Amino acid sequence: MSGFSEPGNKLRLGCIADDFTGATDLASNLTEAGMRVVQTMGIPADETVVNADAVVIALKSRTLPPQEAVEQSLRALAWLKAHGAEQIYFKYCSTFDSVYTGSQRGNIGPVIDALMEACGASLTIATPAFPANGRTVFKGHLFVGDVLLSESGMRDHPLTPMRDANLQRVLQAQCSRKVGLLDYGVVRQGPDAIRTNLQTLQAQGIEVVVVDALDNQDLMNLGCAVRDLPLVTAGSGLAIGIPQNHGLRAAQNARLPAPSGAQAVVSGSCSVATNAQVAHFVEQGLPAYQIDPSRLFAGEPVVEQALQWAATVVGSQPLLIYSTAGPEQVQTAQSASGALHLGSMLESALAQIARGLVRLGVRQLLVAGGETSGACVQALQIHTLQVGPAVAPGVPWCHVPAEGDLPALHLLLKSGNFGAVDIFSAGFGVLQ
Repeated sequence: MSGFSEPGNKLRLGCIADDFTGATDLASNLTEAGMRVVQTMGIPADETVVNADAVVIALKSRTLPPQEAVEQSLRALAWLKAHGAEQIYFKYCSTFDSVYTGSQRGNIGPVIDALMEACGASLTIATPAFPANGRTVFKGHLFVGDVLLSESGMRDHPLTPMRDANLQRVLQAQCSRKVGLLDYGVVRQGPDAIRTNLQTLQAQGIEVVVVDALDNQDLMNLGCAVRDLPLVTAGSGLAIGIPQNHGLRAAQNARLPAPSGAQAVVSGSCSVATNAQVAHFVEQGLPAYQIDPSRLFAGEPVVEQALQWAATVVGSQPLLIYSTAGPEQVQTAQSASGALHLGSMLESALAQIARGLVRLGVRQLLVAGGETSGACVQALQIHTLQVGPAVAPGVPWCHVPAEGDLPALHLLLKSGNFGAVDIFSAGFGVLQ
């Protein structure tokens, strides 16, 4: 695969992402800011040196119990350090959510603790801000557009609910280290002021600093200020401020091979944005097929039926197969089977459907939802991606090279919360 080549290359940045769409989101921002990026799906087996400025290792750890998430993240870190990564970037969702069941209050804090220990880091920062997608942090509180996260439609994610917008409080409940805050008034003063205030906070015993950011200039300031930290933690937004530390500047999107074959969308996300995208697709009269969880639980051959339907409509226009549903439908289904069991069953079904669609000749595949994307990528046995043009901020098309039984295809992995309402149809036009 291009991206793994001769020894002697300098790996400037090693990234660990806790889900597959987030990894692609991060890779896209780094690529647009001037870095050569290789994204791997899981920890690479290849032991050669990477010919890239940055490697993004995509894990499926966002919904894992803390100890499992820590173990996977440390294995990824070991690979990156063995390949000479100068700085480590732990990437989580811009909604700062992770597994939350019973006594488990999230795994972001435990992973940060473990990575700091392994990196020998006495200080790091934390900010999920991504202003281009409406995620900002003000006085340590996470906003989605003009409202607090806790008042937005994103508070009720079926697997990773996030009902507290106070990031300092959320992270302190997960971390063993003292968590502090660096507010926007300092960030606006520029990199030198940020560095000075980080040192002051560190002298007070604070080791993890939540940082405000309201726009891209704040992230550029922060990126410059943290250039010497061995570990940074953030959503994908901070990625726009990292390449400048290596003399790199915004570049044109990497060109991908010309697209071919049929187009399809597989959607498992139940976010407000994805529900609107599904509705828009259906309203256009394009071919769509909904998966009914109750039929899946009853043991009906749901996957086979969906693929039989797809075989009759696959062709010159995109088709959609989805389990996306509104909050009330999700709650009803969860009460019948449990959230984790429901999620696992639907992910497995949609992953099998993705494999079947590729067998039917689909070569341009859009997948909506972080967990759905992870399941589909694993089912297709995809190992590496070439990152290409973005359909929306943090939502790029990628190219998957032919490998084994898998033909070459174009793949877009979309976070449930991202993208315009018409992305399921208009998104394919970016490849033309």
